[in-house]
Amino acid sequence: MSSGDAPGESFDFIIVGSGAGGGPLAANLALAGHHVLLLEAGDDHQCVYYDAPIFHSQASEDADMRWDYFVRHYSDREQQARDPKFTAERDGVLYPRGGTLGGSTAISAMITVYPHNSDWDEIAELTGDESWRAARMRPLFERLESWRDPQRGYAETPPEVPDPARHGYHGWLGVTRANPAVGGREQMFLDIIDTMEQSSRKAVDHSGRGLEPPYDPNDWRFVQATGDGMVFIPVAVREGTRNGARERVLSAAAQSSGRLVVRLNSLVSKVLIEDGRATGVEYLTGTSLYRADPRALQGDLPPLKIARARHEVVLSAGAFNTPQLLMLSGIGPREELERHGLEVLIDSPGVGKNLQDRYEVTVVNRLYREYPIFAGSQLDAPQPGEEPDALFTEWRDQRDGPFTTNGTLAAYIKRSSVAQSDPDLFVFSLPVFFRGYYPNYSEDFRRDHNVVSWVILKAHTANTAGEVRLRSTDPRDTPLIDFHYFDEGNDPTGEDLDAVVEGIQFARSLAERLGATVQTEILPGDDVTFVDDLRRYVRDQAWGHHASCTARIGPDDDPMAVLDSRFRVRGVANLRVVDACAFPRIPGFFIATSVYMIAEKASDQLLSEYPPTKAVGGSAN
Repeated sequence: MSSGDAPGESFDFIIVGSGAGGGPLAANLALAGHHVLLLEAGDDHQCVYYDAPIFHSQASEDADMRWDYFVRHYSDREQQARDPKFTAERDGVLYPRGGTLGGSTAISAMITVYPHNSDWDEIAELTGDESWRAARMRPLFERLESWRDPQRGYAETPPEVPDPARHGYHGWLGVTRANPAVGGREQMFLDIIDTMEQSSRKAVDHSGRGLEPPYDPNDWRFVQATGDGMVFIPVAVREGTRNGARERVLSAAAQSSGRLVVRLNSLVSKVLIEDGRATGVEYLTGTSLYRADPRALQGDLPPLKIARARHEVVLSAGAFNTPQLLMLSGIGPREELERHGLEVLIDSPGVGKNLQDRYEVTVVNRLYREYPIFAGSQLDAPQPGEEPDALFTEWRDQRDGPFTTNGTLAAYIKRSSVAQSDPDLFVFSLPVFFRGYYPNYSEDFRRDHNVVSWVILKAHTANTAGEVRLRSTDPRDTPLIDFHYFDEGNDPTGEDLDAVVEGIQFARSLAERLGATVQTEILPGDDVTFVDDLRRYVRDQAWGHHASCTARIGPDDDPMAVLDSRFRVRGVANLRVVDACAFPRIPGFFIATSVYMIAEKASDQLLSEYPPTKAVGGSAN
């Protein structure tokens, strides 16, 4: 029986992918009364590496939760090989993603920072769709956030009504910050934090808006000011434990009286398109089918299953897998599809193009002594037969202490000399060794207790030249991913590179404030002083982990715009994309918050077009 006449199961909506886009969207639709199938290629794995915020590096290398992509920053292999993180046998640099329920929200560092208002306004101006205006997007954040400030005793109500910060207190995503009392237990932490605060007080002043450092980057007053200066880092932590898309899905499944069907170990291989309309999907079932899974085995293709959508199919598989799936379904650049012998249903040249990311590097200092707070701790969970250390016990028994944090001490938002209207540098400190991602990086991450890493993140990058292409027509294969960094990209003036170098220089100025605490600089190294040498360090060792924009929204007259402003795939009815692919330009500093917000926006859009008969439990908001 061909897929065209196979009956299959039927649902109102089929959502592919359970991450920050697909998970909340599926939950909202089911809670509103629709019958929803959520297909996730990974399994549901919960363990201490998932739960304890401090273990996010271990989570990203946990075989039960991770997918390992190996990407190219440069097509020029000689240039690529200069990166010490390059893994020659995999011909790329490790790019960890989540391969479990919750997607990459299950392995991320949980940073939950609001994007810039310009990120939304630019989409409105690009498409003419006023619903994207920043003022209309903010309520979506307020309804998903459940903010708890430790300095207010984790109060469940705003300090003022109306709340000038415009936080949400009753949403599905728990958000908090590190308790200052935890940092206060370690003088060396306080010294590092103080370097940023003193620098901030000398450089910026937002007191006219009623704000004092450390600023709250999600405070509406700070957002409206496109603020810079020292900030605390909000994280998706609820009562000392990670939370995210997974918790939203499981809660909705429990509340929705069977309306939300979550099917794990289900790898979608193709969208079924009949008479120009998406009618369902083909998918494979089995554990570790996708070859980004470190446990994946070679073997025959499992039998295909079919599910039908009465209303729509929504792809939320992420910046790598959504374009791969579109192309496998016959939607993509004609040349790429024909190269693999695929039927061209829709010649959509923008699919897989416009791949964007941040640039990140670190300045790493070795200190003269170890942090006393880490004495006796391996910064890890106890192995079988081992006694837990005091910090782990504190988290396990009280959900308190350093293990309730993601390890960040403080952050600074700064404008580089090439910044436009918004700050473009986010510099934060970690009391661990970090230089990016490579196999077993999490062991180095927690090994040394006498280092501080200053992470420099360059936002609003100019380069849009990255691309995702098919490796083969086997849906189990990962795609070919090339970001075309710096000189290979389309930033002819080199503004991205200049901004990252300025970030390094600023991080070094912060380290200098530590004085005699610092023994030496490990990275880039005390001997790397000239600007040209710093540029070479950045070109050779920069990385990113916020892939986006590979099926972008745009106006009707733009042939590279895959989606319209309602997330609809052009040329195919009843097919949408709701994930990081959709952004025309990479938003803000950390992408998860923006993806959560577009999931809420897409929920409203679909519910307005397909009104449910009745809600079946809980709230759709």
